[in-house]
Amino acid sequence: MSTTLKIDTMAELAARGEAPEILFWVGCAGSFDDRARRITRAFAAILHEVGIKFAVLGTEESCTGDPAKRAGNEFLFQMQAMQNIQVMNMYEVKKIVTACPHCFNTLKNEYPDLGGNYEVLHHATLLQQLINEGRIKVQGGGTFKGKRITFHDSCYLGRANGIYEAPRAVLEALDADLVEMKRSKANGLCCGAGGAQMFKEAEKGNKEVNIERMDDVLESKAEVVAAACPFCMTMLTDGIKNKEKESSIHVYDLAELVAKANGLID
Repeated sequence: MSTTLKIDTMAELAARGEAPEILFWVGCAGSFDDRARRITRAFAAILHEVGIKFAVLGTEESCTGDPAKRAGNEFLFQMQAMQNIQVMNMYEVKKIVTACPHCFNTLKNEYPDLGGNYEVLHHATLLQQLINEGRIKVQGGGTFKGKRITFHDSCYLGRANGIYEAPRAVLEALDADLVEMKRSKANGLCCGAGGAQMFKEAEKGNKEVNIERMDDVLESKAEVVAAACPFCMTMLTDGIKNKEKESSIHVYDLAELVAKANGLID
């Protein structure tokens, strides 16, 4: 059952002379989008449950600069990145975990060039590690046992960083019936939000990308679509609404699936 969690900020820990094991980078979507905030709460509940000492930057966290960079504004990206790096280096951050592949890719692969050198994990990898170590018990899978689940590969998690097995290992631990869409892993299809497309109107064409992706979901006959990206979550959810399948297909983030299976959230 979900409860109110008290999450420390880096500033609060620093004031007590303490340091967290990891910095949880929440990201813009995880902070402000109502649907993505549920993912944030689920992941925070898991971290709290397993006893990992973590903190967030709170109001000191700014956008990583990913949308600006993908849209071609390198100057704005570097301004945003340098601001974040200055804050994190001030707190001597060593390890970061985030539930957003866009943040993950930018922090991991592009911040080092600007002086931001950290160990960066996507939450799928950390969840797999916690399951492998026996710190998260998902045997039985709760309400997801035997459910037909398919996983949508995020471009920035999959093709950009080669992380394919970690999210699937998490789903397999739920004792669900994992089915692959015809376009998956290295051949996965973008949800339609990448490259800053999330923030602009679609260009002229015959079909929206997320509708095309929804055809893959329907073909898989999955009851649950597992995602690992807040942008993908939005696009997949919109695709389900377009197909009027809200009653039969549900989209959940990996953290939500694990948290639900453990009774940490409703």
